[in-house]
Amino acid sequence: MNKIKLCVLFGGRSSEYEVSLASAYSVLTNADPAKYEILPVGITKDGAWLLYTGDYQKIRDGSWCENAGTLSRVTVDLTPGSHALLICPPNGAPYAETVDVVFPVLHGAYGEDGTVQGMLALTEIPFVGCGCASSSVCMDKSLTKLCVAETGIRQAVHVLVRKEDTEDDCIREAETGLNYPMFVKPARAGSSVGISKVRSRNELKRALAIAFAEDSKVVIENTVIGREIEVAVLEEHGTYTVSDCAEIDAGAEFYDYDAKYVNTTSTFYIPARLPEETREAVRRCAKKIFKALDCRTLARVDFFVTENGTIVFNEINTIPGFTEISMYPKLMMAAGLTYPELIDRLIASAR
Repeated sequence: MNKIKLCVLFGGRSSEYEVSLASAYSVLTNADPAKYEILPVGITKDGAWLLYTGDYQKIRDGSWCENAGTLSRVTVDLTPGSHALLICPPNGAPYAETVDVVFPVLHGAYGEDGTVQGMLALTEIPFVGCGCASSSVCMDKSLTKLCVAETGIRQAVHVLVRKEDTEDDCIREAETGLNYPMFVKPARAGSSVGISKVRSRNELKRALAIAFAEDSKVVIENTVIGREIEVAVLEEHGTYTVSDCAEIDAGAEFYDYDAKYVNTTSTFYIPARLPEETREAVRRCAKKIFKALDCRTLARVDFFVTENGTIVFNEINTIPGFTEISMYPKLMMAAGLTYPELIDRLIASAR
């Protein structure tokens, strides 16, 4: 059997660079070398694309590009159907390397937001994950909310403010439409980067500065009191696998970046501590949202479930974390897949 030539893209220019390294390490060390010939291509924080053939542990600890001058530069041949990466060694002649599938293990801007997906669509190289339009819409919380509103699924009351608005206008917009406490979120960032919970006007001012440092659009939401629930969706050429519900107990003010990737205070329950009929209703909502946003291959859909059983959509993540503590792999493993099997099925669903 011929091996599948698989390009794994990692790193990137977003604030979620370190998360991507951790996710890529897990993918690279679990992809079956008997099935795949792997070309790891790392993107530095400055945006340089480099072919990395060293110890995967150096990806995990961030040292993979310390000697970037010794690594081959990589560009993509945009000729439709070429399926080629152009490799430029530091001391040698450039050459083309064809690939069968690209697996973008990129989180945040310039990787999860449709930019890379659009480029790959131009080349006609099959890739894992959502297409250009879906990736872009799902990355933007304000656009996601507009689309999900058409499904009739409840969402948190929210307002949208922009960087060009004055601070007074932002505060007036928030305090007119919402109540404290509120959540302040960059519209186009993931992994809870730049998110703050605020209880006063002074806290709101600080939170706006933090969020605007990440994005020019900021979503401010009413706080929803309820259990934090996550569902993994796997789509394989029109066949859907929807996981059971996971319940997140952040062990912190909310499920922030540290709770997800740094500390060990958060715990989770699979299945969530909810009645079976409520879990089934959440799963139906997850699939409905996935399809409404024209997603493909994979996404994690997040909700709140209030004390009276009301289901409230929170957000969707089209390239969810793939670290050993990330919920998407955990949910799919709870559904009966091993981590290597999950990778196989994601790659087989690429298009």
